[in-house]
Order: sequence, then structure tokens, then C-alpha cells
Amino acid sequence: MLRNDLVKIGRNEPCPCGSGLKYKKCCMNKTSPKPVDMAKLYERKYGIRLKTQNDVECIRESGRLVLEALDLVERQVQPGVTTNDLDRIVNAYALKSHAVCAPLNYKGFPKNICTSINEVICHGIPSDRSLNEGDIINVDITLVYQGYYADANKTFIVGEASPDSQKIVSVAAQSLKAGMSMLKPGNTVGDIGWAIQNYAEGQKCSVVREFVGHGIGFEFHEAPQIPHYGRKGDGIVLVPGMVFTIEPMINLGKPELFIAGDNWTAVTRDRSLSAQFEQTFFITEDGYESLTPFEF
Repeated sequence: MLRNDLVKIGRNEPCPCGSGLKYKKCCMNKTSPKPVDMAKLYERKYGIRLKTQNDVECIRESGRLVLEALDLVERQVQPGVTTNDLDRIVNAYALKSHAVCAPLNYKGFPKNICTSINEVICHGIPSDRSLNEGDIINVDITLVYQGYYADANKTFIVGEASPDSQKIVSVAAQSLKAGMSMLKPGNTVGDIGWAIQNYAEGQKCSVVREFVGHGIGFEFHEAPQIPHYGRKGDGIVLVPGMVFTIEPMINLGKPELFIAGDNWTAVTRDRSLSAQFEQTFFITEDGYESLTPFEF
């Protein structure tokens, strides 16, 4: 159980021990405060629903299916394949696995997965557009299995890569690893963003700010939001039971973007390449576990 002083609690807020008294009238000045009911505190204070071990096992199973779908996609990423082909592959796998593709019809999104090519940052809609030699493509898959969500994405290089393609894909992958290095109880959401921003900008790339990681598990998008930029020590303190994605979107050029006429596709304003990697993470008692682990 975390100490009361690890999480900032206002003196007039309800005491986190669950007594029903204000913090100042209960545990604030005690040398041996009562244990914090972290699940109640985080739901009341931040709207974050901490996951039980059973929840985590269910999310992990959804994550296993996401990874298998990504593996199927990776084997098909080659010149001449269309993004609709990739969408059909994932949908067929989801149906076979008794899972549901979460993006389909989510706020009107028309496809099962997101496929974002070259200068597309995220939310690219599958179409009859064929992959070409030298393209980079991010494939983002979220599946729901037995009521639990898991989310992951990878950026693939189609055929031979240019130096710019190699660089942006590498920097995006290492940016995710930088964020992962901050995952332990007592660190903050700001620490994650700081680590990503510090690394990516040190490589002369930029971090997209309009889109963030997010809580996940019971729903597609839950609290908290996980920005991929920030300052050390800022934001919500990480505690065991939190489950969220980290999914830095890194541009080779400037960070500005625009949304295409379909109201979904986000594109770099300067048309520079953009890449992304994402996993779903669980904060443990002494660190973290990826519920969608892959080598990169």
C-alpha cells in the first residue's frame, strides 16, 4: 500500500482511508495513518478505475489476440497489398477469435483498424490504396474480448527503407522505450511525457501533442490521458492497478498537423514522415508489465 503522502490530497478532501471525515480531521497529521483505499481515492479524485488481478488477466488475453493480429498483418505488409486487405485480415481474425474490432463504428469510424501511411500521423482509414516500396505504415489494432479492451500498434517499413524512414521508425520505437523507463509506482504521468519528449527532440524530431495515450480495459478510452510531452514530477502519480497505453506519435519534421476532409485522418502539416509504436501497460507493485508485449 502506498503512503498517504505519495499522493497529493487536499486538506478538505475526504480522507483516503475511507472514514468519511475530511483529511484534515482524520489522517493528515497522524504519524501512522490508516491504509489508503487507493481504488476509491483514484476513482473519486481522477475518474481512474484501477484494475484487479482478474481484470488484468482478461486484458492480457485481449492483448494476446491483438498481438496475433499484428503478426498476421506484418506478414502481409508488402508492395501491392492494400490497406483494405489488411483491414479484412484483422476482421476475419477477430471474428474467428470471438473478438470485436473496437474502432468499427466508434464515433462513426468506418473500418476495423487504423492504417496510417507516411505523412499520416494516426487514424488513417483503410482503403484501396496499395502499399508501395519504401512506404512506412502504422497499423493500430484494438480488440474487445469478453468485454475487455487491449490496444497496440506498430509502424512497418514496406520493402527497402530510405534513411529518413529508418530514422523516424527508430526514433518512434525508442521514444516508446523512453516512456516505458518511467513506469513504476511513485513516478508521474509527467515523467512519461518528459522522457519521450526529451529523447525525441534530442534526435531532432518532434512530438505530436494533439493525441495522447489513455486508460483502457473496461472501455476503449478511459482516464487518465497520457501526454507524450511534459515536465518531470507533473501530473497524476502512478499507482498499482493503473492500466493505460503509451503511444507516442513522432514526426520527422515539425509537430503541427491538420485533419483531412474525412474528419479522421491526421496529417503532418509540413508533410514530413510520422511514425508510432504503442503498447498497453499495467502498473505493478514495483514496476510495470506490458499486456501487449512485442520486440522492437
